[in-house]
Amino acid sequence: MKIIVKILKKPITSTLIAILFGFLVAAIILAVTGYNPWQSFGALFNGIFARPKYISNVIIKATPIILTGLSVAFAFKTGMFNIGAEGQYIAGTIAAVCVGVKLNLAAPIQIPLVVLSGVLAGAIFGGIIGFLKAKFGIHEVITSIMLNWIALYLSNFIVNTDAYHQPNSTSSYAVNDSSFTMLLPNWKTSKAGMAALKPNQWLYEMMIKTDVNFGILVAVIMAVVISVLLYRSTKGYELRSVGFNRDAAEFAGINVNRNITQAMIIAGALAGLAGALAITGNAPHKISTMAAFENNGFNGLSVALIAGSSPVGCIFAGLLFGGLLYGGQSVQQEVGAPTEIINIMIGTIVFFVALTKVVPLFADKLEKRGTSHAK
Repeated sequence: MKIIVKILKKPITSTLIAILFGFLVAAIILAVTGYNPWQSFGALFNGIFARPKYISNVIIKATPIILTGLSVAFAFKTGMFNIGAEGQYIAGTIAAVCVGVKLNLAAPIQIPLVVLSGVLAGAIFGGIIGFLKAKFGIHEVITSIMLNWIALYLSNFIVNTDAYHQPNSTSSYAVNDSSFTMLLPNWKTSKAGMAALKPNQWLYEMMIKTDVNFGILVAVIMAVVISVLLYRSTKGYELRSVGFNRDAAEFAGINVNRNITQAMIIAGALAGLAGALAITGNAPHKISTMAAFENNGFNGLSVALIAGSSPVGCIFAGLLFGGLLYGGQSVQQEVGAPTEIINIMIGTIVFFVALTKVVPLFADKLEKRGTSHAK
C-alpha cells in the first residue's frame, strides 16, 4: 500500500493517468462510431515509429511546440498566462523572413542574424504584454489575444508587399540558402552525400526524405537553460517569487514590475525562436497568407499543461504531442477514422491533466485508510 501511495503522489503519475484516459476515451468513441480501436491505435503508432522518416518528421513537428510550450511554461512559473505564444511565434517567422530574404551573408553570420531577429521580434511582442501588465495593470490574456491577431494580419501584410511577395503565389520569397539550419542540406543531395548515405538505409531515408535540422537540439538546450534560470539563479528566484506572491515579493524588495516585464520578454523570445527555427529549418522556408492561426503557439499551451509547466517536461510532452499530430494522419489514411479523433484525445489528456490534484488526494485517502486499518 505504501508503495502505491508513493507512486500516486509523484507528478508524473498524474500525467500518465491523464494520457491513459485520453486513449481510453478515444477508444470508446472509435468503437461507438464503428471503427476498431486496436486497428486505429496500431495505425497511429505505425505512423510514428514504423519508418525512420516518420520518427524524423515527428521530431520536426514537435520542435516548435516544445519551444512554445517552454514559453508558456516559463510564463506560468512567473505568474503570467502567456496565451500570446501564437502571436510571438508568428512575429518570429515574420522577422526571420524579412532578414533572411534581404541578407545573403556567409552562413556563420547569416544564421545567427536571422534566428536572433526572430528572437527579438518575439521578445518585443512579449515585452509589450509584460509592460502593459506592469505599468497599467492590463490583464495579459486581453493583450495577448489582441497581439495574436495583430501578428497574423501583419504577416499577411508583409507577404503582400512588393518587397517580399513572390509573384503568382500567396507566399513570400523564401529566405536565402545561407539561412538554412538543416543538417547538411547541400551535401546530402550531392553525389558524394548520396553515395555515403545509401549503404545505410535508415540514415538515407531520414536524411533525404525529411528536413532534419538542428531545431530539436536548440529546443533541448533551451529547456535546460530555462530550468537552470528558474531554479538555480537569483533572477529565477525573483521571477518565481513574483509569480507565487506579488505582494510578498514587493515587500521583500523585489522590483515586481520589472520582473513581470522581463518574464514576458523571455517568454516571447522563446516563442520567437520557435518561429525563426521553423523558417530556417523547414521547407518551404517562407511565410504564406493565413486565413487562420497555424496553432503552433496554442499547441504550446497544451504542451505546457501536460508537462505541468516543467521546462524539461516540455521536451517529452512536445514529442508526445508531435507524435499524436503526425501519427494521427495515418489513422485517417489506413482506417478511415477522422483525424478529429486525435484532437479529442489531446483535449481529453489536457482535461485530465487539469485534474491532476485529484490523484494526490486519492493517494492521501488511501494512506489514511491504510493507517486506520493498521490501528
